[in-house]
Amino acid sequence: MRRRYITLDVFTRRRFTGNPLGMVFDAEGLDTQAMQTIAREFNYSETVFIAPPQDAGHRAAMRIFTPSSELPFAGHPTVGAAVGLARASGGGEQSFVVGEKIGPVPCDVRMHDADSGFAEFKLPQLPERLGDLPEPAVLAAGLGLEPADIDVKAFPPSRWSAGVPFAIVAVRSLEAAGRAKPNGETFTQAFGHGGPAKAYVVCAEAAEAGHQLHVRMFAPGISVAEDPATGSALAAFSGLYVAHKRPADGVRKLAIEQGYEMGRPSVLHLTLDVEGGRLREASIGGDAVVVTEGVIEA
Repeated sequence: MRRRYITLDVFTRRRFTGNPLGMVFDAEGLDTQAMQTIAREFNYSETVFIAPPQDAGHRAAMRIFTPSSELPFAGHPTVGAAVGLARASGGGEQSFVVGEKIGPVPCDVRMHDADSGFAEFKLPQLPERLGDLPEPAVLAAGLGLEPADIDVKAFPPSRWSAGVPFAIVAVRSLEAAGRAKPNGETFTQAFGHGGPAKAYVVCAEAAEAGHQLHVRMFAPGISVAEDPATGSALAAFSGLYVAHKRPADGVRKLAIEQGYEMGRPSVLHLTLDVEGGRLREASIGGDAVVVTEGVIEA
């Protein structure tokens, strides 16, 4: 059966930057194995499959796959799919709910033109702290860095999850962030406790004015050597940010850059709503632009 698909570059307005996403429409009838095979064929960090909603109040049901496994939730697929769904139903400004494995995800979309737009979604699950990470020397070895490169004062190394768990570690400079890379088995030893090793590397020094953080994400355990933009990791990090920085009550907005070392610059927009010193609500937004369109036989 021929099924429509598009690809989008997400967290960018410029094609061939940002994080690529495969989006397959008309996915009803595809079983899990078939979706996994198609995701491996696209070989993007994620591919989404769109089917009719299971809830009458939702726009669509969506499943998300990396080249090796299914995810309950992810950020760049949600932003990209929201733009793709708005494009498919006439453009303009739209608000709707997408059903993901994690649950319903409310989305707001504003199309810029026929093929690009800005989408923002509310976190379907607030972040929670899962535990500590090993000592800085172990973390540094896992990333091919020196212990002095790890900045435990900026953000304490720890595991957080807003649906997908991540190990979060801060480094002292852009130069150190640029040197970071998974270092074989030591990476797994440092970041692999409780599941596939995933490291979210955070730096308070940004490459561009107007951005508050520079980040990288490595997940070789799920066939993603490095991701150009990772909304689910940012969702997890939002919990650490509020817990450690203790921002005043109210709404705070951050612009986070990622993918620069890969030649795929991306900008993610994080909005935090703090009440009583706690994170009441958070949302992640970004641009997306259609790159290709066609049909796939599956």
